[in-house]
Amino acid sequence: MKNKTGFMRRPGVQTLIASILCAVLGIVIGFLILLAINPSHAGEGIWAILKNFFKYNNNTTTMLYYLGSTLVKSLPLILCAEAILFAYKAGLFNIGAAGQYTAGLIASLYTSLALGWSWWACLLSALLAGAFWGFLSGMFKAFFAVNEVIAGIMLNWIALYLANTILANEKIMDISKSETYGIPQKGIIPGFMQPVFGNNQYMTIALPLTIIVAILIYLILNRTTFGYELKATGYNKDAAKYAGMNAKRNIILTIVISGAIAGLAAGCHYLTGIEHYSISASVPAMGFNGIAVAFLGGLNPIGAIFAGFFIEYLTMGGQYLDTRYFNPQIADLMVAIIIYLCGFVLFIKYLLNKKKSAVIVNANAQTTQDDGKEEQ
Repeated sequence: MKNKTGFMRRPGVQTLIASILCAVLGIVIGFLILLAINPSHAGEGIWAILKNFFKYNNNTTTMLYYLGSTLVKSLPLILCAEAILFAYKAGLFNIGAAGQYTAGLIASLYTSLALGWSWWACLLSALLAGAFWGFLSGMFKAFFAVNEVIAGIMLNWIALYLANTILANEKIMDISKSETYGIPQKGIIPGFMQPVFGNNQYMTIALPLTIIVAILIYLILNRTTFGYELKATGYNKDAAKYAGMNAKRNIILTIVISGAIAGLAAGCHYLTGIEHYSISASVPAMGFNGIAVAFLGGLNPIGAIFAGFFIEYLTMGGQYLDTRYFNPQIADLMVAIIIYLCGFVLFIKYLLNKKKSAVIVNANAQTTQDDGKEEQ
């Protein structure tokens, strides 16, 4: 008997269900925290977070402006997620995306502020810097059998200290504030549909570029021989080598491409001028949050776009909380809970598939019994 795959049994549908459950559960837990802090204003607080920029629905221009800002701030998170899922699909866990992102921000800020390069050269330098930082991790993995997680973590901190050292330059940073100067106009990425988004000056071609990157990743992984080789090498390096594939080359290429995307994420963020880099004692959270976004998006390049926007939407929703009753960082706490719950996306899919397997086994058993009765 040929088993028909029902709508609820499709992998994409199961991934969507698991991601929605994690998101809803995170919001519910966040609401319970608000209740514990201030029961009389908890409903008002959760509504403020969820409503976000829609509170300006009586002023379309303002609402679209803040929609644009949310999109802009979600782009580096989405690209970091794309970098991580690309490596994960190829069997590698690129926890070094944070360091590759940091390498990208060093390159983009140094070339724009110290060297005065044009935006496209600055963006390209960010991409290449991230690729080089990924190459280091891939080289350790391929030639010295160093686990990419260990290599990635070490390189993350090296990149951070390099950023603090290189960017602490009078041409780049206001030393008194420990903060970089604004990007010169020559280094700003060209605008994109700014009038549509309330003349938001930070809306740039980074938006369509991010979407293009997601589509390319999907096509490479699912529609090309190159993508198949990368995944085969990641799943079983020895089997891939036996099949004639260059395992070492594929490992390095995977993390180089992943690193290039993470570096591009930094360039697409800082070259909009929406944020300045400040001397930091911790690795940028963007690379680590990208892990959660990748899983929340079901390890799907297109799903990561929506997951990244959702996470940033909640984060920015915290600024609309009434500070008389709640700390705006409660929204960050909600995001942290959702990020934690993202680890259960695959587990929920496992439970759904386990139920599916049980149904199929029972159906096959019933069919066998019916066939036996017919023969009798």
